[in-house]
Amino acid sequence: MNERYLSVDQVAEVLGTTVRFPRRLVAERRIRYVKVGRHVRIPESAVRAYIDANTVEPVSRRRNRYGRAA
Repeated sequence: MNERYLSVDQVAEVLGTTVRFPRRLVAERRIRYVKVGRHVRIPESAVRAYIDANTVEPVSRRRNRYGRAA
């Protein structure tokens, strides 16, 4: 149980967003979180999982069937 739990402010800093964004993720149940009394804490592993699930890999460039465009 060495999991680190982050506050909404810390998650916003990690994601590089405003505080409103992680709050919306929690409200929409799009990220795992823990309620500690009235406080919301988000496990670091949940933040990593969210980032991994929403990472878009680049598409390798394919050449046009006819070569280069004129």
